[in-house]
Amino acid sequence: MSPDHRQARAFAPASIGNIGVGFDLLGHVIDGPRDVATVRVIEEPVVRVDAVRGPVRGIEGIPLDAAANTAGRALITLREGLGLGHGFAIELDKGIPMGSGLGGSAASCVAALVAANALLAQPLSREALYPYALEGEWASTHSRQGDNVGPMLVGGVALATPTRLLRLEVPDWLHCVVVQPELVLETRRARAVLAEPCPLPLVVEHASHLALFLTGLARADAALIGDGLRDVLVEPRRAPLIPGFAAVKQAALERGALGASISGGGPSCFAWFASRPQAEAAAAAMVAGFATAGVAALAHVSPVAGPRAELLAQAGPR
Repeated sequence: MSPDHRQARAFAPASIGNIGVGFDLLGHVIDGPRDVATVRVIEEPVVRVDAVRGPVRGIEGIPLDAAANTAGRALITLREGLGLGHGFAIELDKGIPMGSGLGGSAASCVAALVAANALLAQPLSREALYPYALEGEWASTHSRQGDNVGPMLVGGVALATPTRLLRLEVPDWLHCVVVQPELVLETRRARAVLAEPCPLPLVVEHASHLALFLTGLARADAALIGDGLRDVLVEPRRAPLIPGFAAVKQAALERGALGASISGGGPSCFAWFASRPQAEAAAAAMVAGFATAGVAALAHVSPVAGPRAELLAQAGPR
C-alpha cells in the first residue's frame, strides 16, 4: 500500500487548565467539545497542514504554516525526535473555539499526535508523547506548560510538570460545570497580567490550598477539595478581564459548588460539584451570571474524570 494511503483520525477533548489552584501544573478534560485531526503519511520528509475546518470561532486565525501551528510543530518535533524518513499531512476539524480557555490549541496538537502515533511501527506511550505535545504548545503560547496537553493525553485529572506527566485518581462522583461565554481572551493577554511578582505570604497561602486540594483528591474527601479549590494567586488578576465572572462564581458557590474559578486563561469559567445532579442544577444559574454582563454563554456538564484523546479510525498498515 502506498504511504499516502496510510492515515489515522483521532480526537482530543476540551480541557480545564490550572483547575484554579494548580497554575501551569494541573488540568482535567471534559466530556464536551473536541477537536479531530486526520493525519496521513506522505513520502516527502516534511509536515504539512493541509486544512483547518469547523464551525467554531477563530479558525481563520489558525496558521497553515506547520511550524506555527500547534499540531504541525508537534509532528515536526516527533519526526525529528524519532528520525522518521517519511512526513505527515494534517487536516484539522475544530470543535473547540480559539481563545475560549478550553485548550483549543492544545487539542489540535494532541489529536494530531495520537493519530500520528497510531501510524508508527512502534507507537509510543502517552507519557512519551508528552514532550512533543509541549513543543506543539509553544507554537501557540511561546511557553511549554502541560496543564492542557497533559490531561488530554492521559485523561481525567493530570499533574503536568515540565518533565513529568502523572494521571491523578479522582472519585467518580466529582462533576463539573464549564460555562463558555461568547467572548475571546487570548492566552498571551491573560498571561501578561501575571507579570508583576507575588508577595511571599500570598504564595504560601496558595501553596497551602494546593496541598489541601491534592490531599482531598487522594482521599476522595469533598471537604478537603473544597478547602483547597481557592485561587488567591492568579484569579484576582485575571477576573477583571472577564465580564460577569463574579456573578458566575457566586451563582456556583450559592448552589453548593466545592469551588469555582477561571478555566485556563479564560474567559470560560468552571465549578466542581460533589454530584452530577448538583452540577446540572447549577448550570443555568452560572449561564445567567454571564447574562448579567450582557454576555451569552453555553454550559457543559461533565465528570471531572473526562475522556482522554483516542483514535477514531485508521487505514493501512503501520
